Amino acid sequence: MSPARPRGRALAVLGVAAITTGALLAATGLAPASASTGSSAAVAADRHSKHHKPRHHARKPVKLQILALNDFHGQLEPLDPAATSSGRINETPAGGAAYLATHLKSLRARAAAHGRRSVTVAAGDLVGASPLLSAAFHDEPTIEAMNKMGLQISSVGNHEFDEGWRELVRMQKGGCLDDGAGRNNQNSCPAQRFPGADFRYLSANVFHTNTGKTVFPGVAVRRYGGVKVGFIGMTLHSTPNIVTRSGVAGLRFTDEVATANRVAKRLQRRGVKSIIALVHEGGFPPVGSTEYNGCPGISGPIVDINKGLSPRIDAVISGHTHQAYNCMLRDPNDNRRLVTSGSSLGRLVTDIRLNISRRTHDVIRSSVVADNRIVTHSVGRNRAIGSLVSTYKRLVAPIEGKVIGHLAATSTVSRTGDDSQESQLGNLIADAQRADASTVTGGKTPEIAFMNPGGIRADLQTTGGAVTYGAAFSVQPFNNFDVSMDMTGQQILTLLEQQWSGANASEPRILQVSGITYSYSHTGATFALKPETVQVGGVALDPARTYRVVANSFLSDGGDGFPAFVEATNKFVGGLDIDAFATYLTAHDPYSPVPTDRITLAP
Repeated sequence: MSPARPRGRALAVLGVAAITTGALLAATGLAPASASTGSSAAVAADRHSKHHKPRHHARKPVKLQILALNDFHGQLEPLDPAATSSGRINETPAGGAAYLATHLKSLRARAAAHGRRSVTVAAGDLVGASPLLSAAFHDEPTIEAMNKMGLQISSVGNHEFDEGWRELVRMQKGGCLDDGAGRNNQNSCPAQRFPGADFRYLSANVFHTNTGKTVFPGVAVRRYGGVKVGFIGMTLHSTPNIVTRSGVAGLRFTDEVATANRVAKRLQRRGVKSIIALVHEGGFPPVGSTEYNGCPGISGPIVDINKGLSPRIDAVISGHTHQAYNCMLRDPNDNRRLVTSGSSLGRLVTDIRLNISRRTHDVIRSSVVADNRIVTHSVGRNRAIGSLVSTYKRLVAPIEGKVIGHLAATSTVSRTGDDSQESQLGNLIADAQRADASTVTGGKTPEIAFMNPGGIRADLQTTGGAVTYGAAFSVQPFNNFDVSMDMTGQQILTLLEQQWSGANASEPRILQVSGITYSYSHTGATFALKPETVQVGGVALDPARTYRVVANSFLSDGGDGFPAFVEATNKFVGGLDIDAFATYLTAHDPYSPVPTDRITLAP
């Protein structure tokens, strides 16, 4: 349920040459996108819509279908519904790119049969925090799959910045990385050149600080039946707090509501009255709710965003929280406005139908209906995408299937925390980072390790008792680097307090640890560290002493609301965290999970 966390990999190899954005980066982000934006059928429909209609159709509304996705995260293959709830919607197996493409084609055909034009959009996080099948190739397979299934427009999510904004520009424009043909278990363009996205990325609220221009256009304007429809793309405002700093260096992220309202006003001045917002931020249905086609009791940021968004905006397609909802919420004029989200990993597609008045060129709000449709496996698999996935599965197999260790007397190491939120898998990862020889510099070996729980993406599973590289990558898919640094004991005490204060006050994050033990109390919403219990290597922590600490590069940059790491000194960047994890498992083969006794709850 927690939004996915970033893998901080700065790809300096792209250099300045990768940023030849030209007209793509219009200063206002308001230039209509005119590049290729999806399937040939969709383009043909747009072209046809520009011709004049017979007079007897002049007053009939334009009927439009919007098919929406969000938070796909490179999940090209369906997950096992028996092993994880992420492979199903309630009890229905769901997901997989080849099945998703078939459902999209069927929904478009149904709309066409009823005289509806169709557009396919997404609300961000198409890539990033991806399975090895996509991540091993820098998510190029996912972009290619989206091209084949006819995606036309997408807002930029926070995970699109996981490998840096220059790499995201490459995702749009195409081209290959000089990554050593498989060095670090990643390989750009393994068989051919990467063409880039046929769809248009949008982000109205992310600007270059030196030029004031948006990194991507803010809007795309399309014509359907002679009527203009504007799509505004919005990126999560807090993205800099949850991605590696180097990936967004030189960028400024502005408030979603204020930016969208300003852009909507400009669109209306240009005669665009029908406006759809693609917002990479979301809400939360009540805990335990199985409703995916309603929104009883919805809460979270999207509720407040909707309250603030201008009535000029006719519908809000959201994401980020990986939840499913289909709402009619009130806009500031007290009119009903559609707000949707389609879960995650390609398990749902939102089918929105609306009519647009030819007289006013505005959406007829009373006509708007939507359904979140499960991407079931009861249909055939799209052959083109099936072939694409098979090709990359063959290419990734040598990496994925490599055995790096075994588990002793268990088939799983769980990421689920105990009452203190310490987990067996968190301990394993923290131990691996503390033992990472690549972070040793000047003879200084890390004494303490910290790991963010949001960076642990899956339980560690075995295949026939063996742990493969693919299984390890599922646990840590971000390709962060391990970073060693100096921190005083007082800075460490401040860090521990930041687990439930500042940015983490409303949603505490308990770091997984190695080399350090402590207790804290928890009563209701009140947390308190017991500083007298903090020990390093069995000895009471000295606030005045300097300790060598290791954490991943995301945390080192202050990610997840831990600014104490920013104050650390003498930082040294080691190797990839996944490499340290794999090396540790090999060195401790077979591995036996250790007790969760490093963090305790005090009475």
